[in-house]
Amino acid sequence: MSEVKTEHVLTARFDVPQIRDLGSGPFGTRRIATVTGGTFEGPGLKGTALPSPGGDWLMFTADGATHLDVRVTLKTEDGDLIYMTYGGRRHGPPEVMAALAAGEDVDPSTYYFRIAPKFETAAEKYDWMNHTVFIGTGRRLPEGPVYDIHRIL
Repeated sequence: MSEVKTEHVLTARFDVPQIRDLGSGPFGTRRIATVTGGTFEGPGLKGTALPSPGGDWLMFTADGATHLDVRVTLKTEDGDLIYMTYGGRRHGPPEVMAALAAGEDVDPSTYYFRIAPKFETAAEKYDWMNHTVFIGTGRRLPEGPVYDIHRIL
């Protein structure tokens, strides 16, 4: 098998000021985080995250892991819209996960936070995103997540 090569596409920062706790159910504890804005930037790509609709349907499981299910609309500075959705996983030692849940700024090397984003757009300039596989690493800051997203070459 050959080595997998990637290229940085963008860094995204999402504002998530409120998380609604729906309580514990049969699959874990469900929380819904509202994305109220944010920014993204990379080589040849820059803009903002639109405030609505956008959110993260989080599931916290008994083993301490967080499962992400996110949908957000990006608007490039040249006016094009890009729909971004991703699933992901975040987990780590219990004390680290508790610090993240308390809104603390935690060293990202102490926990695992990965996403698999997909993009959809009608913009010809960004059509390449419709046909590309992406991966990302994340870190959670008190105001919201930050992702470094790469395309697999």
